[in-house]
Amino acid sequence: MKSFCYVIKDEVGLHARPAGLLAKEARKFQSKITLTAEGKTAVATHLMMLLSMGVKKGTEVTVTIDGDDETEAYTAMEKFFSENL
Repeated sequence: MKSFCYVIKDEVGLHARPAGLLAKEARKFQSKITLTAEGKTAVATHLMMLLSMGVKKGTEVTVTIDGDDETEAYTAMEKFFSENL
């Protein structure tokens, strides 16, 4: 299992467009990818779960990756967050 923390920098937080892109990116991997912030947890492949978290700018999110391809998923998720959020 691998994990990293990321502080959301996008002005409007984790809104529909980046959440949709995140879910699409997460579906590329067999590993289970979850986000945790302020006591809420969501599976990254489920758009509605991501949106229901209500993550705002400045919120620290912990991304956890667990599975057979976790190393590749970890690298891709870190890149995705830094480029999109």
